[in-house]
Amino acid sequence: MFKILTYNNISSVGLDCFPRDRYEVASEIQHPDAVMLRSFDMFGVEIPGTLKAVGRAGAGVNNIPVAEYTQRGIPVFNAPGANANAVKELVIAGMLLAARKICPAWHYAQTLEGDDAVINAQVEKGKKQFAGFELAGKTLAVLGLGAIGVKVANAAMDLGMEVVGFDPQLTVESAWQLSSRAKRAGSIDDLIGKADIVTLHVPLNDHTRHVINAARLDFMKKGAVLLNFSREKVVDEEAVLAALDSGQISTYVCDFPSSKLIGRTGVIALPHLGASTAEAEDNCAIMVADQLRDYLENGNIRNSVNLPEVVVPRAEGVRLSIVNQNVPNMVGQVSSALAEANLNIIDLVNKSRGDVAYTLVDLNSPVPEETLNRIRGIEGVLLARVI
Repeated sequence: MFKILTYNNISSVGLDCFPRDRYEVASEIQHPDAVMLRSFDMFGVEIPGTLKAVGRAGAGVNNIPVAEYTQRGIPVFNAPGANANAVKELVIAGMLLAARKICPAWHYAQTLEGDDAVINAQVEKGKKQFAGFELAGKTLAVLGLGAIGVKVANAAMDLGMEVVGFDPQLTVESAWQLSSRAKRAGSIDDLIGKADIVTLHVPLNDHTRHVINAARLDFMKKGAVLLNFSREKVVDEEAVLAALDSGQISTYVCDFPSSKLIGRTGVIALPHLGASTAEAEDNCAIMVADQLRDYLENGNIRNSVNLPEVVVPRAEGVRLSIVNQNVPNMVGQVSSALAEANLNIIDLVNKSRGDVAYTLVDLNSPVPEETLNRIRGIEGVLLARVI
């Protein structure tokens, strides 16, 4: 019986993916095999000795101390692309809000007073200040062409926009999904310098922190619109406010309100609504639940942010799962321990990712506890278990 500890309210559709005859799932549970969460802050939370995996029902993992889990040999899974459609639709909405000045126009309409004749007169007098522009024919720059960026790009082209994209780590899968009508920029500066609207779809890391800064804002087309439905810190907030004050950009649309942004002219700040749809929550929960099950039951790793992807069909017999530091002769030491126990290896797959490696070994017979303990005792082995 596997035990799954949940934080936050996880979609019941996702939790139903765990068969109750093999899984115990609860928000209060002792000695969990896996943790499943959404936005719960895992920093400072003690790691149970029984823990084998963590699943984040969403894309970002900034609320999880990934490095700490990596040192313990625990994979952290996420759900890339599961909320992509929800975010895409909100980005398109954000472009329309900015282009047609809908938020200030709505606010103006809410302040109108008088009978219908008076209100109609005020409408005719005041509407000129809210004249906007159409998206068709405008150029959209998409920084980051992952699951969300590709969907945004394709949707924008369907609206008649010209799309320019940049992603130095564009995957083959994303390239297949991206419309051939999209143009490619040679650099970030080349990308944003051409655009009427710039939208960001990158993770937050050391390379992307403040990727939009004062210098890049100055490089943008005067009066352009900037959208950030990625992560708060990928833009320099102070630089954005200065660019709004100078008229360098006309509007900043984001999903991350702050004390400095609230109430500022030209700012449309939404309360982190990107993945806040029932469909996205269901999709993320289902995706992560399936990944946790496959890892716990078969040792397969899909969509881990800290371990390599390893997916091997199960053979008859016993499977050994090993997470270790990526150092020489690790596979050799494991093989020697198995050979001395007279265990025949049916299949063996070893892959690495940075400083860690992962090995799946299919064997013809059970692994003695003495042999398993010997493997666990090899210097550099972080976690070893028999499935």
